[in-house]
Amino acid sequence: MQGLLIADEDLDSRKSMADLFIEAGYNVMVTNSAANVLYGILKKTAQVVLLSSEFDELTATDLVPILKKCDQNLTIILVSNEVSLPLMRKLRKEGIFYHALKPVKPEDREEIRQAVECAFENLQGSKNHKPQS
Repeated sequence: MQGLLIADEDLDSRKSMADLFIEAGYNVMVTNSAANVLYGILKKTAQVVLLSSEFDELTATDLVPILKKCDQNLTIILVSNEVSLPLMRKLRKEGIFYHALKPVKPEDREEIRQAVECAFENLQGSKNHKPQS
């Protein structure tokens, strides 16, 4: 099953996104703890992470490099409304897959749903296309 971890301090945002992805058939875990994010990644229960820009007193710029060191194949989607262009460039260099706005309106929910769907398709594609030696 496709494991999706939603890491956000905002309870309403977590619940809204969890409902959306549970309905879409994903195995969804939610947390407001950086320790639980690391646990989910190290246990390989999460292949895709929806991460807010500030989380458990850490910023995404602090957390993304740590998460990528735990699992370089991890797909991270940053979900935030407040990210400067220099910060976005840095996070892209660190390896985030996508930046989405926090879902407020139905079209916002559709954007993040498509981003997650694309992330899992890319993961499947990379498993099916292993380099030949």
